[in-house]
Amino acid sequence: MKISGKSLDKINSKILEELRVISKRVAIKDPTIWGENTQAAFRLNWVDLPKNSRELLPQLDALSAWARSRNLSKVILCGMGGSSLAPQVITAAYKKKLTIIDSTNPDQIQACIPKKLSDVIIVVGSKSGTTIETISHLQLFEKLLKQEGLNPIDHIVIVTDPGTALDKSSRGQGYKVVNADSNVGGRFSALAAFGLVPAALAGVDISIMLDDAEALSMKLTADDSPAVVIAALLFDGTKQIVNFSDYQSSIPGLSDWVEQLIAESTGKNKQGRLPVVIEHPDNAIAGLSIGFANGDFDLVVEGTLGEQFILWEWTTALLCYLLKVDPFDQPNVIEAKERTEGILSSVKDGSFVQPTPSYEDKDTSTYSDDSCKNLLEFLKIDSQYIAIMAYLNKEDDEQIIRLRKLIANKVKKPVTFGWGPRFLHSTGQIHKGGQLNGSFIQITSTPLTTLEIPGQSFDFGDLILAQALGDGLALKERNLPVIRIHLKDRQKAFEKLLKDIESF
Repeated sequence: MKISGKSLDKINSKILEELRVISKRVAIKDPTIWGENTQAAFRLNWVDLPKNSRELLPQLDALSAWARSRNLSKVILCGMGGSSLAPQVITAAYKKKLTIIDSTNPDQIQACIPKKLSDVIIVVGSKSGTTIETISHLQLFEKLLKQEGLNPIDHIVIVTDPGTALDKSSRGQGYKVVNADSNVGGRFSALAAFGLVPAALAGVDISIMLDDAEALSMKLTADDSPAVVIAALLFDGTKQIVNFSDYQSSIPGLSDWVEQLIAESTGKNKQGRLPVVIEHPDNAIAGLSIGFANGDFDLVVEGTLGEQFILWEWTTALLCYLLKVDPFDQPNVIEAKERTEGILSSVKDGSFVQPTPSYEDKDTSTYSDDSCKNLLEFLKIDSQYIAIMAYLNKEDDEQIIRLRKLIANKVKKPVTFGWGPRFLHSTGQIHKGGQLNGSFIQITSTPLTTLEIPGQSFDFGDLILAQALGDGLALKERNLPVIRIHLKDRQKAFEKLLKDIESF
């Protein structure tokens, strides 16, 4: 592990001294670090995962052997947030194939389903066992497997905490179940079963990653601990914005994983550190810039994947100590879920009323309470940052990401980009729980595919719209500016958006 960069000369020595003491308390899992009545009392076992997760290796070996014996060579993971981002990074770093379904967009889900399922193993990961997206995916695959004449218990593996409703029902039905440590939060679970099960099934040698993580974890209480240094820098070197970039990194997607860890952990009590994932060091507009390989960053953090995972978990926990927030809860993520459930209830009972556009043309429908006819008017609203939230098909609509850099260059302020509903399990927390100074662009579209959720009176199209509307309500309740742009013809509408912004 190596850290370098021009910002290292500007770190407050008093904060370093304070964190050196606190880091030793983290190592012994002292829950009082973050105050009384926090979730730390039952969320600190991530500290020991580099060592304790070795207990999973025999189970993972047996599971992989079982999959090979049945010629289950294609791995699909259904999970959200911490249950999907870590496996995505692990398999990408080790160049292994893993299909991830972390959306409720029916077009995206359909695109991820192979034509035949006979050689597919499906990992369903949900810490709570009640994650609406993941349970809906499970119900869908159970139906599809049966339609193909296959027994779901021969193709599905469940990862969840012990004792959840999903754990009990899955065991009762005969599914293979791997229990995660219930004393590890979802976003701190990269080295727990949620990260390791899909990675192992995809062919990753987990033991190497654990070796690296354990070796570094033994050094994180030393005076020159990189976790102490980085936490001090994130606290004192910026008040809100931290840019992360995978530029020239050998670990693609690491910025996305760090983004959800920091955003969801720190974004509470109207403060936090907002990660902005950028394409190149030159794209940083404000705050600190951090990269994972050589580049003109304020800080460069170089290390193996196992080292990066444990480092950033320690760093985030220490940063939350300085910010005086509980790193292990996510109250505003739950809030958005509740708004979504309310909208779905109205869909079920037939009382749901489609919102009326504030402006409409042949390409888009615009919904805004700020009297903005279009995106250009919305961009003039005063805010410290802009969040783009795209409830689209990541498989086909990836070009929409170009809006991030384009808008940032035009308005000269930080712009984040998140795929909905995935971001609801990460940056969705800091949007509503952190500094209330952002403006929010939702982008939705009418799915091309109608995909039913077995056993439900609403389909995936209803669900993703309810998630967008539910999060929009939670933002509006804080008097934050929100605009929703609904794309009719996605290609034409997107081209028009690009042209409008370029002329801004």
